[in-house]
Amino acid sequence: MAEGKKVRVTQIGSPIGRRHDQRETLIGLGLNKLHRTRELEDTPSVRGMINKVHHLVRVEDAG
Repeated sequence: MAEGKKVRVTQIGSPIGRRHDQRETLIGLGLNKLHRTRELEDTPSVRGMINKVHHLVRVEDAG
């Protein structure tokens, strides 16, 4: 996790029928509708959130 590195996170799965905490995690990442994309700092806290909802998001390196 280099200084100033970013990741591009895209929501590809619906939170319908998922646990409440997973829905809240998506909102915390700035995602609330399918195919929305956000560029976020690559920090351990963001990586932890991504890991929690890895089945609902696609992660790419944004450089």
